[in-house]
Amino acid sequence: MAAPVQIPFAQSERSTVGIEWEVALVDADSGDLRQAAETVLDAVRSDDGTDNPHITQELLRNTIEVSSGKCVTVREAADDLQRALDEVAAAAAPLRIDLMGGGTHPFANWATQKVSDKQRYATLIDRTQWWGRQMLIYGVHVHVGVEDRDKVLPLSRAMLTVFAHIQSLSASSPFWAGKDTGYASNRALLFQQLPTAGLPFGFDEWEQLEQYVGDMMHTGVIDQFNEVRWDIRPAPRFGTLEMRIADGAANLLEVTAISALTHCFVEHFSTLLDQGETLPTMPPWFLQENKWRSARYGMDAIIITNAAGDEQLVTDSIAHWLTVLAPVAERLGCSAELQQVRVILRRGASYQRQRAVARRNAGELDAVVASLVSEFRAGRPL
Repeated sequence: MAAPVQIPFAQSERSTVGIEWEVALVDADSGDLRQAAETVLDAVRSDDGTDNPHITQELLRNTIEVSSGKCVTVREAADDLQRALDEVAAAAAPLRIDLMGGGTHPFANWATQKVSDKQRYATLIDRTQWWGRQMLIYGVHVHVGVEDRDKVLPLSRAMLTVFAHIQSLSASSPFWAGKDTGYASNRALLFQQLPTAGLPFGFDEWEQLEQYVGDMMHTGVIDQFNEVRWDIRPAPRFGTLEMRIADGAANLLEVTAISALTHCFVEHFSTLLDQGETLPTMPPWFLQENKWRSARYGMDAIIITNAAGDEQLVTDSIAHWLTVLAPVAERLGCSAELQQVRVILRRGASYQRQRAVARRNAGELDAVVASLVSEFRAGRPL
């Protein structure tokens, strides 16, 4: 057994929140992806050449990530995202580039996408080959501050019990390379093909995590902790728990709704810990099944809700949680944003809206891209 690697967990204020949102650059005329991230990033640098910390490069040159700072409320984080998006849009417009959200591009060819010029990305592609080159996917990551390292792993295990709720609401990747996959979130199943991606191990003690990282580094699987790409992972550098569950969002309303739900779940479970309660957990086989069901069926998924194996339609479970979490949202200052989850319940998740556009347009997926661009611009479902 390799020596464990010490993983210090940064000090962080409880239930601070940060959001990262990966968005696609699409050609305003054809709707196809544009390999223009470096040009856009150059345009948003300050006059002295300083990078904008809220606008960063991603794996592929068709992608820009916008992020918030460390915020107290989801609304504050959303304002950060909007300011960054306004800058990106202003830089992209003269290039005839639009911004688009979603977990995948409906018809782009993964094989023609160019990788960003960074050594860590080149290393990833060299190692993962065909699967790595297929990572033409976009996500939303939500960081929530955890004030005590001893809470991190119990919170992670508890968040796995509501994983399907977040994945179903955010599902926005039904199409892949011009075909309907039959899945609500094809992204979820694509991404887990990478080594160290997918559901996390249910570690009980921080020392087990340190042993895992030591073993992975010793055997050459990873070189540093951030190459662990679990759907829920500690972010020791920030002192947060990072939820990487959600598909890329089609619009800002959905980003804020899903982030508020995530924020409230973590705070709810953190409060239960403070009260001496044992947090809910589920066997790994139920968790794996829930991930598959929500990826396949989205808002129509019948999910497993507890360790006893009870089941419920995911939308009914979400509606129940919205009532439970209402006082938590009041405390966190995100009541309005949490209520926006009801908009998604009413209008359908993005994958449902995308399929509806395709049906209305005889299956033409350029119409789906146009609708996603319009939604992104409007900041809400259309």
